[in-house]
Amino acid sequence: MEDMGQPHSHTGEPGGALPPGQRTQRGWPVTHYGPVPRFRPERWEFRVFGATADGGVRSWTHDEFGALPYETVVADLHCVTKFSMPGSEWGGVRAATLLALVPPAPGVTHVMAWAEYGYSANLRLADFQDPSAVLATHRDGELLTAEHGFPLRLVVPGLYAWKGPKWLRGVEYMTADRRGFWEERGYHNIGDPWREQRYSYQEEPGEGPEL
Repeated sequence: MEDMGQPHSHTGEPGGALPPGQRTQRGWPVTHYGPVPRFRPERWEFRVFGATADGGVRSWTHDEFGALPYETVVADLHCVTKFSMPGSEWGGVRAATLLALVPPAPGVTHVMAWAEYGYSANLRLADFQDPSAVLATHRDGELLTAEHGFPLRLVVPGLYAWKGPKWLRGVEYMTADRRGFWEERGYHNIGDPWREQRYSYQEEPGEGPEL
């Protein structure tokens, strides 16, 4: 991609078109870095911080977050390890709802999704704003399991799945791009599966900060 452009939003049903190099997966493999964190509801907090419009920080307890508007989207999940899960129903809080509740400052261009153990994934604000992006608590009507990100994971169907961290704990609004955990370790800064943007060596000038 030669410019920042607009994100690709691709959703589909089983049997539909897949991004290049992907294969349909039956079942849902468990893939993550590090151990599965223990959920302690009394200590859990979700935060939105950084370059917010009012300069403040907004936080929710687990019960408070669970009271936010619940919506579903049907969307594909594409893992950089080359499996795809077409047509899953994801339930939770749309990223667009979060942005309406806590507006970003005018200069915000990117967000950093923060998860347990300090894991992070950066993405363009335009990708986070996409109507298919959801802070998910459910898949196909069932609560996520701990191995798949309970109590909260980010799902951004237009990007490879590493851009949607499990065990999400916060979103930081940023006025400049900054690489996240895997982006610092050789993965593509943007991660569009339809352009097969898997690794940092594929980046074109302007697609990411210096490594």
